[in-house]
Amino acid sequence: MDILIEESEGALWAAAVKNNTIQSLEIDTVMEHVRWGDIYQGRVKTLDTARDAAFIDLGEGLTGLLYNKNIRIQNADGSVTRGGSDSIGKLLSPGDLIIVQAKTAYIESDNDRYTMENKMPEVSMDISLQGRYLIYCPMMPTNRISQRVYNKKLRDQMRAMLDQLDDIHGCILRASAGNTQTDLLRREAATLKKGWDSIIGTIPDDEPQILAAGLDAVQRILSDMAGQSINSIEVVTMEHYEYAEQWCHIFAPDLAPKIRPVELENATDDLALFHERDIMDQIDALTKSYFTLPHGGNLIIQSTAALTAIDVNKGQDNRGHLDTNIEAAIHAMRQMRLRNIGGVILLDALKMKNKKEADQFLSVARNEAAKDSCTVQIHGMTGSGLLEITRNRRTPELAQRLQQ
Repeated sequence: MDILIEESEGALWAAAVKNNTIQSLEIDTVMEHVRWGDIYQGRVKTLDTARDAAFIDLGEGLTGLLYNKNIRIQNADGSVTRGGSDSIGKLLSPGDLIIVQAKTAYIESDNDRYTMENKMPEVSMDISLQGRYLIYCPMMPTNRISQRVYNKKLRDQMRAMLDQLDDIHGCILRASAGNTQTDLLRREAATLKKGWDSIIGTIPDDEPQILAAGLDAVQRILSDMAGQSINSIEVVTMEHYEYAEQWCHIFAPDLAPKIRPVELENATDDLALFHERDIMDQIDALTKSYFTLPHGGNLIIQSTAALTAIDVNKGQDNRGHLDTNIEAAIHAMRQMRLRNIGGVILLDALKMKNKKEADQFLSVARNEAAKDSCTVQIHGMTGSGLLEITRNRRTPELAQRLQQ
């Protein structure tokens, strides 16, 4: 797998490519005023008892929405009070200064649909810092395994690792930690904790402000893909070289030698490296509602404010329904990842003969869902034969980013 790092009109682009096929795509636009993972010192503006939430002043005219369930208050004895049990008025008051983290982004948009969906970022007091193998959560007293590790054998293996890590606290083991030496995990845990101590130890005054930026597109893709076999990290400019080198130096020293400056005749052109690697057609295809499957079938992908519907059509595929459905499940999950579709997704598969075929189809869907860096839940088949899926995305969907 190769990681490509590029820029277009001030926007930062990063793609993971394997066998000339895009596996992951991240973009940071210049209109993204709040990024997923940004950490703020915020001030409680008002309480909304109807929503059981608080509006938080983040500074610079930005406001975040904090739900009661996402409140975490560290007590003097080190214990943590979690929100949700008591009314929000018993936990927070207008004027309180609190530290919060953006769990959704905010992109300024002229599109009514995107404006309504992202009119303010959702924030949480349950802070998390993401590394290569671990996620450090200062408000979590114990360690645990990521919910995204679905494989039972791997979970059992990681439970044994947890027993050896009783000297670190507040860490979530990512899937990439499965075959990693515990000494490396301890090193990364110490690095993440040091980063958190630095954030809370250098707050200059009592005004709402950003304390630390969330991971940018390069850092997100390296963090998500660093557990896989990476052949090269290709960059065009020294600025991008330094982006990648800084993250690799801290979290993945073995990847630092793989950062490779690429010389191009048209290096100053937008996305010159993406054009050189001939992946722009694949990116353009992600904006279309129609996707052709390798054996002649197709997917129709249509999004509404409430959900996304993916319809499987047989097209020119002369194989049986199960074969078409399995191929559709693989590519539908990939399209969800690349387009960064979130919320409720309904996959309308071709009719299957029996429960055995349906179980095979579900098994493939679950295996593909496990490849996603976001949390994907496969809820099973509805009474009308639709596969129900939910996906909690971290950043705005690709269509919104490309629109910028």
